[in-house]
Amino acid sequence: MAVSDKVLGGSMLLLAVFVFVYYTTWAILLPFFDASSPIHDYFLAREWAIRLPAFILVVGLSGIGLFIGSTVMKENHKKAQKARLRAA
Repeated sequence: MAVSDKVLGGSMLLLAVFVFVYYTTWAILLPFFDASSPIHDYFLAREWAIRLPAFILVVGLSGIGLFIGSTVMKENHKKAQKARLRAA
């Protein structure tokens, strides 16, 4: 099991490095290249460099909020059940 964990961790690290290099090139370095440069063919339009991370952030924060909300509701439901059992 330890070898598969190392492989999974290594692949996740390589993916993170690739995404970082791709996004950094796309958002920071690409404006310095001429618009007719062939490197522009490898990237989406510049407005997507803002839209995609913003969308991912909204979806991620919504997921976290839903998780916290459902956890709080479950805990309140458990507390209410315990209070009903004590009262009965």
